[in-house]
Amino acid sequence: MARAVTQQRKIINTVLAWGVGLLIFFPILWTILTSFKTEAQAISDPPVFLFFDWTLENYAVVQERSDYMRYLWNSVIIAGGSTVLGIIVAVPAAWSMAFVPSTRTKDILLWMLSTKMLPAVGVLYPIYLIFIKLGLLDSRTGLVIVLMLMNLPIIVWMLYTYFREIPGEILEAARMDGATLKEEILYVLTPMAVPGIASTLLLNFILAWNEAFWTLNLTAAKAAPLTAFIASYSSPEGLFYAKLSAASTMAIAPILILGWFSQKQLVSGLTFGAVK
Repeated sequence: MARAVTQQRKIINTVLAWGVGLLIFFPILWTILTSFKTEAQAISDPPVFLFFDWTLENYAVVQERSDYMRYLWNSVIIAGGSTVLGIIVAVPAAWSMAFVPSTRTKDILLWMLSTKMLPAVGVLYPIYLIFIKLGLLDSRTGLVIVLMLMNLPIIVWMLYTYFREIPGEILEAARMDGATLKEEILYVLTPMAVPGIASTLLLNFILAWNEAFWTLNLTAAKAAPLTAFIASYSSPEGLFYAKLSAASTMAIAPILILGWFSQKQLVSGLTFGAVK
């Protein structure tokens, strides 16, 4: 029997949830506010929160100094390309591990996960030399490949977990009806795993979008994404906090919009499901 929840407990839980949410969001809010300050106000002591002279000068300087749209387009291609390529590789791999497991399947999964424990700097030098040899340095193709490989263990693990929830009898029935392996994966397995694939796509897109180590070390100008765009406002002369905050706000804005849109789509889907 479900335990009754009092109105007071609901209020406390709501306040705590909002408090935790605001605490997590505060650094982003502070960055956004700092982007509208002058450099003097950004480093003032004590810091000013809302009551300051708001200005758009930082955004004008950032846009004048840097081609924001070029960096944004590079980020979209690199994050989107690495995510889609990872899904193409990971779906057959996760299918074989979930529905045709071997005695070494768990060992392989653990080995794949263990590669994420390797410090990225440990493989930077050989990858850098390979990229020079293949002409992939400062190219979007090279970054798509390396980010796909870096996130592939997570993609396979997530899809493997979702595929394990799908009854194998459904796939067997498809085979009995004459479905080929390609048709089984494309027309039976994939539609049933759409929620899992969508969440995997979103998570890995964000991971690739926020990746800084590889993008800063393997690009210079032509293929530089928004992480390099932000880093360009850190110079030997010091940190220009207001302009750095403006660049950061412009970089995180697409992700905030994507998160808001995804949340709206999720709420709409749940509401539609409840109505049905």
